[in-house]
Amino acid sequence: MSRRVVIANDHGAVAVKQIILEHLIRRGFDVRNLGVDSEESVDYPDMAQTACREYLEGSYAFGVLCCGTGIGVSISANKISGIRCALPQNSYAARMAREHNNANFIAFGGRISYAEPVTDMLDAFIDTEFECGRHAVRVDKIMGLETC
Repeated sequence: MSRRVVIANDHGAVAVKQIILEHLIRRGFDVRNLGVDSEESVDYPDMAQTACREYLEGSYAFGVLCCGTGIGVSISANKISGIRCALPQNSYAARMAREHNNANFIAFGGRISYAEPVTDMLDAFIDTEFECGRHAVRVDKIMGLETC
């Protein structure tokens, strides 16, 4: 797996982005930070688009997006052809996003109080591989919806 990751955030997720960024670096990833470091308002669809385009142009292992809730960036990312962005609520969901859905992006909310640390969910995502098999057929069906 590539050790490159792209990350972006809006003004509602500066702190959680920093936690994730530092965690990824500690884990040995080379992180391309396209997010903001201030709470001056920026539009989350723009941040998602920038990160997704970078991901699609480069050889990245995955991408991370953050906004106030994670909802806006995940919806925005999933509008981009080739992107499967998960918005997990716990480590189990993060693991399944990779194992069953072959997600290539994960999103988090900077204003969300999660029951477990974001870094635990991120680790579950990172440390899980796509299972293929019957799940590959389903992922192909998901990607086929982009043409509808």
